Amino acid sequence: MKRAWSGFGWPPKRSGAAIPWPLSVPARIGRLARPEIWKILLGAWLVGLLASGHAHGVVSAEAILAESPPKLLSEFGFFDDLKAQNPAAGVVPFQLATPLFSDGALKFRFVHLPDGKAAQYDDDEAFDFPTGTALIKTFAFPADNRRPDQDIKLIETRVLLRRTDGWHAFAYLWNAEQTDAVLKIAGAKVEISTTAADGSALAFTYSVPNKNQCKACHAFNGEIVPLGPKARNLNRDVDYATGRLNQLAHWTAAGMLADAPAPKDAPAVPDWRDAAAALDLRARGWLDVNCAHCHRREGPASNSGLWLTFGEKDPVKFGVRKRPVAAGKGSGDRQFDILPGDPGGSILLYRVESTEPGVMMPELGRHIADPEAVALLKDWIGQMR
Repeated sequence: MKRAWSGFGWPPKRSGAAIPWPLSVPARIGRLARPEIWKILLGAWLVGLLASGHAHGVVSAEAILAESPPKLLSEFGFFDDLKAQNPAAGVVPFQLATPLFSDGALKFRFVHLPDGKAAQYDDDEAFDFPTGTALIKTFAFPADNRRPDQDIKLIETRVLLRRTDGWHAFAYLWNAEQTDAVLKIAGAKVEISTTAADGSALAFTYSVPNKNQCKACHAFNGEIVPLGPKARNLNRDVDYATGRLNQLAHWTAAGMLADAPAPKDAPAVPDWRDAAAALDLRARGWLDVNCAHCHRREGPASNSGLWLTFGEKDPVKFGVRKRPVAAGKGSGDRQFDILPGDPGGSILLYRVESTEPGVMMPELGRHIADPEAVALLKDWIGQMR
């Protein structure tokens, strides 16, 4: 299957230069893919959005707010073309500066807000979205990561729904025909067989999370919350068909975001693959997105004393010369979470590099390690003094 346009994509190369894509493909496997079609379709979507309001059309508010979620993804009405991941009117694609690593999956992210409503801006945490909001994320793998815009297989779509009693998370597993996705409360296992970016064969068992696992990662002060759509993750420029525009500014102009400051006054995290950005900020940004949903004062791993949020100022709190609360298998006989100048002697790197259950971190959401992230963290720890 060759993917039709499914929203803007633009991760920078390591040089920092922007690449417009029709696909939400991770930067490390990205390629320029038919930009002329991308510009035409995105331009039409943007004109329609600004002319007629940010939420309208065929999305089912009843399905979002219903006590029991629909059995099929199609019943929400989020997409004009499910298989191509072309969003319906009122469903807006978005990108994060640094995304969570999920076995190298391609991810297509969208947000739907109820008509006439806006999310409330927050400097540090995820925006406060109104009741009736849906955050949608589809996970997919290409047959060959050297050609990531071709032969893409959709695996699952996760939806985070804001109801009157808070957020609810559900996962939908795509059928073999790629025509729809079915609700999987208990999760699922999917065999993935693809070709890695270096041309080697790559096979593993991918896990679709069950409802309790969704809660485990999205827990904040005992409640389920979104993780990605924060000011620092959205505060970057995007190459729209009408020109280059900051994503926060675009959300504000479209009536999707209230009380946001000018982008220059909002926090920002760099793309962790951007070699032109400061090494410390890139590493801290990667840890923030991949680890801090648990490792923070309000998270499930707060008792570890290891807090990896981007804004943490105390080096000991984010691991520097910090001894683990409990030694054991997960420490690999190492004494410190981060030992400056010694990546191999640091528990943090040992666990990020591991794929062994009970040792690897994050403990959910991946089965393989990300060698580029491992290299980044090695460089970061290695230059510490």
